[in-house]
Amino acid sequence: MQIQGAVALVTGANRGIGRSFVQALLERGAAKVYAGARDPVAVEVTDDRVRSVRLDVTDPSRIAELSEELADVRLVVNNAGIARPGSPLGVSLDDARAELDVNYFGLIAMTQAFGPVLAANGGGAFVNVLSVASWVGSATLPTYAASKSAAWSFTNAARIELKRQNTQVVGVHVGYVDTELTAALDTEKTAPAVVAAAALDAVESGAPEAVVDDISRQVKAGLSNDQQLIYPQLAREFATQFE
Repeated sequence: MQIQGAVALVTGANRGIGRSFVQALLERGAAKVYAGARDPVAVEVTDDRVRSVRLDVTDPSRIAELSEELADVRLVVNNAGIARPGSPLGVSLDDARAELDVNYFGLIAMTQAFGPVLAANGGGAFVNVLSVASWVGSATLPTYAASKSAAWSFTNAARIELKRQNTQVVGVHVGYVDTELTAALDTEKTAPAVVAAAALDAVESGAPEAVVDDISRQVKAGLSNDQQLIYPQLAREFATQFE
């Protein structure tokens, strides 16, 4: 799919990766970008092609309303997400439910509501911002990783069905990104603009995935023997937190 002249919708567009997606879409010639956020006032509008819209991905009725209002959309970026740190034995069920509600059920609701919109417009693309945690459990973000694993599985399933209506589904995998969420972490991070660029490159090339950084590529390569190649290292890293 070519982004030049397309109409896009980005969820969680008020900051971080979502804001970078809006900018990247404009730079590639998108005709219009709907920037979705729970508080549309929080969306930075610097171009007259940007339209801020109220969107809470945990509200199916609002998603349904938007799918009728935004009938010209051909590209949907499912970026909205939350993470609640904790240990497997310590994370609360309320936090786990909240992560699933946004990261997984929200993605399903957006896909089901806008899939027919894209079909009516001759096809298009969904970009689902996942994570390296889609592929590997995290002892410090266990339920976040679980929600992203669920989103990855749904992404792969949706790709099969949506191909029939000329709609791409791109899964985006990346490790730590330099956003407010990771501000306190002293580790290597990927710039949000790099994530957006890699994802849109995948859209334009017809690729099913954008594997953005080295850690994501390494983890994917190790999945064939994850219990020997990946989890021992994760266990050592987790153990150092208690030394």
